[in-house]
Amino acid sequence: MSGHSKWATIKHKKGAADAKRGQMFTKLIKEITIAARIGGGDQEGNPRLRTAILKARGANMPKDNITNAIKKGTGELEGVNYEELSYEARLGEAALFIEVLTDNRNRAAADVRNILTRAGADLAKAGSVARLLTRKGVFTVDGEKFPLEKVEEAAIEGNAEDVSESDGVIEITSAAEDFEAVAKALEAASIETTSAEISMLPEAPVTLNDNETAKMLRLIERLEENDDVQNVYSNIEVPDGFEEEE
Repeated sequence: MSGHSKWATIKHKKGAADAKRGQMFTKLIKEITIAARIGGGDQEGNPRLRTAILKARGANMPKDNITNAIKKGTGELEGVNYEELSYEARLGEAALFIEVLTDNRNRAAADVRNILTRAGADLAKAGSVARLLTRKGVFTVDGEKFPLEKVEEAAIEGNAEDVSESDGVIEITSAAEDFEAVAKALEAASIETTSAEISMLPEAPVTLNDNETAKMLRLIERLEENDDVQNVYSNIEVPDGFEEEE
């Protein structure tokens, strides 16, 4: 069981709540909107928009939500102008890469710094964390609905790099450039994903003790709960046997 699979399982369980789902949809809409604003509303000619839509579909977002988000980005509907920012931080040996989409740069910066400070983390030099991570396609599938063998067969068809299962959650990873191929292979096999995204995974994961791991996961959760924070990536590997406190 990989550390990232364990983390995916934890996030999958947390994401079951309606409030979490609503917040996830809000962030997906922001990503679709800015992708359409930057590269246009035609997903065939806009890889970023195509990826954002695949991610939204993987989270079972209604089609109308996706369509309206694209229209806001292209100006067909009134929308908000978002700015993209990123922050890098460290908490002991652990490192964080934080992506932000915000309509208020000052608010976002203050909120992120406040969350990091309260957790005892510090901002890091630009590029010092990004170089520790590699972009990968990451999919999760409910293992209670779909047999591992069927998922593996489809994933291989899409040129996935790895398939693993932990606590009923199947995780598939691929090279970033194969994200769309894996998504299409799963769809062709009628396999629904609970999440589908281009993530950033650590080249050399760091394993912490249970207390440090719990502290890091709480920090990540607090960051992800902020409306301006779009994605949070880390170099930690959740150790086997780790059980998160309820």
